[in-house]
Amino acid sequence: MPNSKQGNKVARTAERKRLRNRSARSSVRTLIIKAKSSSDAKEEAAYEKTMMAISGVDKAANKGVIHRNKAARLKSRLMKKLNKGQ
Repeated sequence: MPNSKQGNKVARTAERKRLRNRSARSSVRTLIIKAKSSSDAKEEAAYEKTMMAISGVDKAANKGVIHRNKAARLKSRLMKKLNKGQ
């Protein structure tokens, strides 16, 4: 437990940020999994899901939930998989 008032506040804000980041990371993972599984399906559906996943990755990177280099790597891999399937 923190010993000071400021330490308590830091602990509370860190917990709020942790929960917010966990939710954002979870949604990004879900979008990526859906995009990867649909890349074998119809082209139109695969393209739409890939674009949704890329949008989610960009939003997470802008909020600082994931690093921008990781976002670029994920987007690159998604597009590579999409183009390979077509």
